[in-house]
Amino acid sequence: MSDLFKKAISLGWGLTIVSKEKVEKAVEDLVNRGELAPTESKALVDRLIERGAEEQGQFKTMIREQVSRILQELEVPTENDVTSLEQRVALLEKQVAELEKEKAALTGSSDAEEANRLD
Repeated sequence: MSDLFKKAISLGWGLTIVSKEKVEKAVEDLVNRGELAPTESKALVDRLIERGAEEQGQFKTMIREQVSRILQELEVPTENDVTSLEQRVALLEKQVAELEKEKAALTGSSDAEEANRLD
């Protein structure tokens, strides 16, 4: 029984890259060789598929964590960093526009005063 258990675990680990059809075929082969009772085959397939889905989720999580760590080490800006900078640039653009309006208003009024003095 421990040999069957080892095979099932090995098969489960491989499910991250193996299709359901291949799992069913492998279990069918176990049934044909008499290593597994036909009544247990569906339950084993279901458990292996479930285990494979869990491991695939764990694998994806591990990959995401590794990619995040590498991006952090390379000091690649995050989406939040970029959004924050975009907001700061927009605020600065608004302030520059306001200062330009004030300058134009001041320059326009001093030009008018200069023209009045010349008349």
